[in-house]
Amino acid sequence: MTKSDLIERVAARLPHISKKDTEIVVNTIFDSMTEALRRSDRIEIRGFGSFQVKVREAREGRNPKTGEEVKIPAKRTPFFKVGKELKERIDSTERAKRETATPKPSEAAGIGGHSGAGSAESV
Repeated sequence: MTKSDLIERVAARLPHISKKDTEIVVNTIFDSMTEALRRSDRIEIRGFGSFQVKVREAREGRNPKTGEEVKIPAKRTPFFKVGKELKERIDSTERAKRETATPKPSEAAGIGGHSGAGSAESV
């Protein structure tokens, strides 16, 4: 899903708010989250997950093309940890898909149903 897809979905759920205003709201939320992470604040959205900034220490790396050593500076990078509720909701959706897509053992073996082959009818 892209940001424009998100704006479309929010606008569809709230028809009394213009799409332009919906875009402003979504951008404001993302801007606020970005600013919080810049300040090294932790963002927790209950039922969804949390965002925080992790510091990656400086290290030595290698240029894959030449093989020469390269110094990689320390940097701060955003990290997302999925919440328990979201994890469970996604897992239950996947489990339901698998259960409906997987034939029952009796159906897979052709037991109890008409398979079309080897019929007792004569032509």
